[in-house]
Amino acid sequence: MNRRQLLRALGVSALVTTAGGLFPRAVWGQSTLGGYPFSLGVASGDPSPDGFVLWTKLAPKPLERGGGMPNQPVEVEWQVARDEGMTQVVQKGAVIAHPDLGHSVHVEVAGLEPARDYFYRFAAGGEVSRTGRTRTFPLAGAAVARVRFAVAGCQRFEAGYFTAFRDIARERFDFVFHYGDYIYEYASLRVGQKSPWPVIRAMPEPTGECLTLEDYRRRYAMYQLNSELQAAHASAPFIMSFDDHEVVNDWAGEATVRQQPREEFLLRRAAAFQAWYEHLPLRRAQRPNGPGIQAYRRLAVGDLLTVNVLDTRQYRTGTVCGARAVAGCAEAQEPTRTMLGEAQERWLCESFRQPLRWTLLAQQIPIMRQDRNVDPAILGPSMDKWDGTVAARDRLFVAVEQSKLRNLVAVDGDIHFNCAGELRKNFDDEKSASLGVDFTATSITSLGDGFDINQRFSTLMQQDPHIKFYNGQRGYVRHVVTPNRWQAEYQVLDKVSTPDGVMSTRKIFVVEDGNSRLL
Repeated sequence: MNRRQLLRALGVSALVTTAGGLFPRAVWGQSTLGGYPFSLGVASGDPSPDGFVLWTKLAPKPLERGGGMPNQPVEVEWQVARDEGMTQVVQKGAVIAHPDLGHSVHVEVAGLEPARDYFYRFAAGGEVSRTGRTRTFPLAGAAVARVRFAVAGCQRFEAGYFTAFRDIARERFDFVFHYGDYIYEYASLRVGQKSPWPVIRAMPEPTGECLTLEDYRRRYAMYQLNSELQAAHASAPFIMSFDDHEVVNDWAGEATVRQQPREEFLLRRAAAFQAWYEHLPLRRAQRPNGPGIQAYRRLAVGDLLTVNVLDTRQYRTGTVCGARAVAGCAEAQEPTRTMLGEAQERWLCESFRQPLRWTLLAQQIPIMRQDRNVDPAILGPSMDKWDGTVAARDRLFVAVEQSKLRNLVAVDGDIHFNCAGELRKNFDDEKSASLGVDFTATSITSLGDGFDINQRFSTLMQQDPHIKFYNGQRGYVRHVVTPNRWQAEYQVLDKVSTPDGVMSTRKIFVVEDGNSRLL
């Protein structure tokens, strides 16, 4: 068996650690794939103390069916080095990009040193990709002085420019948590078209609503051609999750608010999950099985931080009273309602018994109660958020209290504005104990430029005193975590309607170790 046969037999686990260059001279020559195959960039994700997953997808003509690739397997070679110049190569290998996965590759690298930067690149068809930066996590239990990460999501293409990702790329974070709404499945909008949403720019080509696997693949390609998004992915490992728009707006469990037949919706969900996996840095454990996918998982950062990535879509009880803000929805109070499903809920609550210094719930939608009705006599929460499954939130709070969990922090998004609040044991009692804090990130672009604060936000904060901050601008949240404090820094853009938006720090909150209050 020669080297290439051996590498093919080992597949994505193949690791070669011999010194010297991986790519033979022929790889650097004439392209054999009809164009530059790495048009969608490179990415890494889900770090561990000894490795990470590396991703790319061959697409010399990304907007054509199949990305312009031949309907046959193609070998892709990869390298990992200690330096950005790729002179100190520590691992290398080859993997087969198969057409049934859209010629995407997911290389799970292991055996590296903990808590350090690494750099990587790919080669195929006589072409070499850009070089990406990634980072391993510290060893389990190792003392960690500081970790820096970003939280971002909700990036509707037509609503503005991805300027926030340019800033994320410059930061070179330890990791980025993307909470979801990576794409929007709606039919594309034209500039000047009458629409309830801002239309700042058009997608590269007009398309209808995403329904099939090919529709979703093409939509991801349109997004990932963006240079700012590519730069962010190449700057740090991403921990990926999904919300609703990766499939269809406001879906919950095995149903949509459109009342689509279950069998039809599950076919669509299977196509959407397949495209999500193909286009992002996810491990084999997250490869979908038809309409099902194992998206919830746990990562640990030394002795400092447990990252619980939650799935608040796939197992939840169907939405009641519509997905919008509703006053007096009795069904939301039903004791059998769930947000996480029984197995995931048990998995999460069991982890509270052996916590690290900080426990992070990395999820999609706000946990804290949010009254959307400015009439103080009417409570009108959104049924698409944790407010729509009150019993599930109560069970979560009971588990937190019973385990005496010291430092609980939730991060999320979905609602297209910044918000920060405390997770009160009783939201109706201003003096009730706080069991944790909730940092909601605004959108990258969705809803356009937005605004700082208005009278409605001020009124809602008065009605919900556990909420300490509202802001309607675009951006992301930077988090800096040390053993003694958690600092959340809300980064906002003055505008996303032009590509020259200016980023600034709008608000900083601090949570001290052992004190679940916002300072």
